[in-house]
Amino acid sequence: MSTPAQAPSGRLIPLLLGTGGLLVLGGVALFWLASAQNKPETAGAIPVTVTATACEPMALEVPAGPASFLIRNASDRPVEWEILNGVMVVAERENIAPGFSSVLSERLKPGVYDITCGLLSNPRGKLTVLATAESAAETAAPPLRELIGPLSERKVQLMKAAGKFARAAQALQQAIDAGDLAAAKTAWTQAAADWASLGTVAPQAADLQNRIAPQAAWLAKREADPRFTGLHRLEYGLFAQSSLDGLAPVAAALSKDAVEFQARVKAFDGTPEGIAADAARYARSLADATAANSLTPYAGDDHLLLAAGLETLERARAVLDPLLSAADPAQAAKVTVSIETVHAAVTAVPLDHKATAAALTAAADALAGINATLGLEP
Repeated sequence: MSTPAQAPSGRLIPLLLGTGGLLVLGGVALFWLASAQNKPETAGAIPVTVTATACEPMALEVPAGPASFLIRNASDRPVEWEILNGVMVVAERENIAPGFSSVLSERLKPGVYDITCGLLSNPRGKLTVLATAESAAETAAPPLRELIGPLSERKVQLMKAAGKFARAAQALQQAIDAGDLAAAKTAWTQAAADWASLGTVAPQAADLQNRIAPQAAWLAKREADPRFTGLHRLEYGLFAQSSLDGLAPVAAALSKDAVEFQARVKAFDGTPEGIAADAARYARSLADATAANSLTPYAGDDHLLLAAGLETLERARAVLDPLLSAADPAQAAKVTVSIETVHAAVTAVPLDHKATAAALTAAADALAGINATLGLEP
């Protein structure tokens, strides 16, 4: 006959309750710590709230120079927030999850800029950057002769990459027109990688960028939105639906946009400070996209695109390395190591998105410090 289970003794009950209380407190502490670690540094940042339909406020005014913005997503879908100079993206923060905040920091020149507010169909706000004595001095400063060579080399690199993308887009169109699904998938992967290699210059043509690679999450009707075009629309059809239906006109439009983008790159006159600044901005954009798993949302394989993105970051680093090594060998080594760390993360199988995003963020920080060392910013 089994012995009936006995209730805990009177002295044991307080001990059990105390232990349970400690576990609860420990859980609360861990939750608080995790929440604190996910909060961006907000000291001095200008608050901007992105709602489902607009920004709050819709008009901002800041002095020229370094500025930080705390962007809070109060909508029900991931958003991006951009500062635009005409069709050129000056700065951006992508993939801000609903209910979360993110800080965007950028050195701004005097002028009046547009700001995007979530969905591409939402009205744009205005950012006015006021001139200061320091910004006037920067404008008057002559460019460094030593940077003419790196600037020319970088432009040649980007022109070649733009030509390669145009050819890849044409090959993708031909595969779709031929009705070959397998060939179209292969061609899409190549075209997407070639587009990723242009990430440092793509924001200079934001109108084309929004046609070539808009994310469904940026659009009111997502995949059903008529503005869902370009690479991700083709990716959705080829990989999520395994179908070529309706893709021929999308591919034709992409091929046309790729040719126009090639012409834009050829006409684009970069600046010495843009080499490092654009690379840093792109590294941060890649980090955001990697953390959100949004590089290839339907194909589901980010390795090739990350490798292509890393290659363009490495090329930007390489053209500046002789000057940076002469000015500050320790910083040059730091930048090199940061790129090597990204390479190790990108080539790992399986891909660790969190580690890769962290490595890209560190590389962005390292690249962002180059201009000050080379005397391209105060």
